[in-house]
Amino acid sequence: MGKVLTMTPKLLGIFAAVSFFALAGCNKAESPNEVRHDVAETQQDANQNLTNEQTEQAERVAEANKDVAAAEQDADQERAGSAYDVAVTRAQGEHDVAIQKCEAQSGDAQKACKEQADAALDAAKADARAKYPDRG
Repeated sequence: MGKVLTMTPKLLGIFAAVSFFALAGCNKAESPNEVRHDVAETQQDANQNLTNEQTEQAERVAEANKDVAAAEQDADQERAGSAYDVAVTRAQGEHDVAIQKCEAQSGDAQKACKEQADAALDAAKADARAKYPDRG
């Protein structure tokens, strides 16, 4: 039969020492050239990441500015449209009142009064179209 190996304290100590030195080699200092290379490479990666993030941020800001500009333009058009609508509504109301006042007259005077009210309405609408050309 074969011989059975038993772990003696001396053999166990040798294995422990070999293991210790093997593991200690894992934490061995790198040469200065390796360190410089690793530092330079890491710095280059960090700079590239920063550049990428700054580029993405600039793109997001540009897109947001474009959205704001479009919203401002829409708001300007809405304000102009509202002002045009108010001007035309005011002119129409004034016209309706003038026409009712013309009813107190008769014949040619009534006809002339209504023509004058219609002319005033047309002038007010033309003025509104001139002030707000996108709307009229």
